[in-house]
Order: sequence, then structure tokens, then C-alpha cells
Amino acid sequence: MAAPQSKVIVTCAVTGAIHTPTMSPYLPITADEIAREAIAAAEAGASIVHLHARNPETGQPSQAPALFRAFLPVIAERSDVVVNLTTGGAPNMLVEERLQPALQLKPEVASLNMGSMNFGLYPMLGRYKEFKYDWERPYLEGSEDRVFRNTFHEIRYILESCADNGTRFEIECYDTSHLYTAAHFIDRGILKPPFFIQTVFGLLGGIGSHPDDVMHMRRTAERLFGKDYYWSVLGAGRSQIPLAAMAASTGGNVRVGLEDSLWDGPGRLATSNAQQVQRIVSTLRSLNLEIATPTDTREMLQLKGRHAVAF
Repeated sequence: MAAPQSKVIVTCAVTGAIHTPTMSPYLPITADEIAREAIAAAEAGASIVHLHARNPETGQPSQAPALFRAFLPVIAERSDVVVNLTTGGAPNMLVEERLQPALQLKPEVASLNMGSMNFGLYPMLGRYKEFKYDWERPYLEGSEDRVFRNTFHEIRYILESCADNGTRFEIECYDTSHLYTAAHFIDRGILKPPFFIQTVFGLLGGIGSHPDDVMHMRRTAERLFGKDYYWSVLGAGRSQIPLAAMAASTGGNVRVGLEDSLWDGPGRLATSNAQQVQRIVSTLRSLNLEIATPTDTREMLQLKGRHAVAF
């Protein structure tokens, strides 16, 4: 069984690198927008905010540390929320570029994908006739022939580079093979418990979003990690809230946010990250589940604390 817990950790992924500006006017782009959305998500009940940065002029994903520095101090000043920085960046970035924000800014948590994979965004092309920026169409088209690369060497490189930072990792697993990769690094002593396992469903190239897929991943994680892990679920697109509710009702934690889904219902765009957090928080409370605060989350995941970061 996973680590016992009495409260549910809600993560909000604020902007990501999947969606492009044409897809929603509510997608945060600038530093002010990202900070505002992160703070509002925390006020709505998220104890972790998972953060990417974007070029404020074009909305293109960027791992430039200066862009992160433009919003992280604002969030830290106005909220106690746990900050989780991406090491995934975008699928077309090299590992050295992807690593820099977590390496330099030393967050309490950083995300880490557990393997290379196809990462198909190109089906979204059919929904849009025109794009706001020139980079958007080639970015989506290129995903048909693009592999998100995270080799064993690159995973080790990220883990060892951040070892002295005291940063814990949100271990992102898009298929059962990724769970076994995590177990490999645990066996090597490079990953230390407790493990925050984020299982990801519904992205083209990874496992599907059927409830059987969710429970298969859960059973595999139980077998591999025992009481040393906390299980969380990320459902892409329309599966976001249903899979989050399923995970929470079976003892897991949840992730929502505009990185993972732009929608608040069929044909209805979410107008903010906080709206999605409010929806899942309402669902959790209807299940008589208690929401973890940032303090609770730091205790559960044994984090180093907000004053040990470099922003």
C-alpha cells in the first residue's frame, strides 16, 4: 500500500508547454499572468503549483531562468504554496536547457519525466485554421516526428546535478515502463523516499485514460514502491476531473491546471487555473476528503522548506 495519508495533495499545473496561445485566451503567458494564476490557484486549494515559463512576447515555452525569476519572487512573497519547477520544459529542448531553472533556483520540488517517449501534439492541428504566432503550427506539426528525449543518462544527470539542492522530484510516469525506470534509480540509491509518483494519462504516446489503465498503473506502483510513495494522477484533456476524482476516491492525490486541460466542460474553456482547482476541491469535499495545506504537503513529502530555495 502507498504511504498512509489523511489529506489530498492538489497540484495545479499553471501553463505548461503543450498548449499554444491560439488555443485559449486564458492561457497564462507573461510573468504577471503566471504569478497571478499560481497565487489564485493556491488560494483556491492547491498546495503545489507546477510551473513552466513562456516568452512574454510570443507565448513560446522557454526554460530561460530569467523568465522564472520574473514571477517566482512574487509568488513566494504572496503565498506559502510549494513551488514545483519543470525539468521537462518542452519536447524540443535539450536536457542542459531543461535543467537550468531547477538547478539554479533550487525549488522544493521539480518534475522529472521517467523516460523518452513519442509526444504527439499534432492532432490538435485540426481544431484551428489560423494561429496567432508563426511558431505554433510547426511546433505542433513537428510532434508527429519528435521524441521527447530523457535517456537513463539524462535522468541520472538531472538527479545528480540537483542532489545538493535538496530538491525532491515529482516523478512523472506516462506508462508502466516509467514506473520500472523509477524503480531502477531507486535501486541504484539515486532516488530517495518518500517518492511523489505522478502518473499521467491520456497523452498521445503514453498510456490511455481508461479506468483500467489507471488501476494498472496503481497496482504496478504498489508492487514497486510499497509504503514509500505518494500516488498522484494527472488526466489530460476531458479526462482531467473524472480521473482525479477516481484517484482521490481510491486514496490518491490529484493534479489539475491549464497545462493539462484547457476545458471546464464540453465546449467550454476554463477561464482560469483557479476554476479547475475549485472544481476538484469541491469534488474532493463531496467525497468527505480533506485538502492538504502547503504545510501538510511539506510534511508528507519531507520537503526542505520554502526558505531553502534560491528565489
